[in-house]
Amino acid sequence: MGKRLFDIIFSIFGLVISSPVILVIAVLIKKEDKGPVFYRGKRVGRNGEIFRMFKFRTMVSNADKIGGPSTSADDPRLTKIGKFIRDHNLDELPQLIDVLRGKMSFVGPRPEVPSEVETYPEDTKKIILSVKPGLTDLATLEDVHEEEILRGAADPHQVYREKIKPKKLKLAVEYVQKRSFFLDFKILVKTVFKALF
Repeated sequence: MGKRLFDIIFSIFGLVISSPVILVIAVLIKKEDKGPVFYRGKRVGRNGEIFRMFKFRTMVSNADKIGGPSTSADDPRLTKIGKFIRDHNLDELPQLIDVLRGKMSFVGPRPEVPSEVETYPEDTKKIILSVKPGLTDLATLEDVHEEEILRGAADPHQVYREKIKPKKLKLAVEYVQKRSFFLDFKILVKTVFKALF
């Protein structure tokens, strides 16, 4: 089975299975502050294509105007329901829509904001952007809760760039260079296991 066919079949399956959870979360987000359910942040996809990624909104509506792109576990911009959603990795569920529409894949380097991609070394950028970004990757397995690493930091984004980003880039390049159906399957199984347990 080709990777795109796999993405289509299992994103549809995932959306159908998770639709009750998606509906409940959408209602809770709306109930808390009446703002939009989804956050449609700009991300860089394959070959540098800019797309708007679906995520459940976990922060106040104007969060991007009052803080940086990195989020710590104690970020004051987080809503009550947003903190719960992030703690249980549920904010990523709507990205199944991005997989279905072909902007993302189940497995691939996590998509970044354009301003961050511009800081990549050129050779690294070329490798990472040669494939579709994914819901999960090797770096996701390393740091399932990035927010906890950033907790208490005076400048979370600076800490992200110093402590998290170098490892993420290294693992993203490693994934692209070693990618295979077997590796994708292994990453998916480990991601599900970590999310559940």
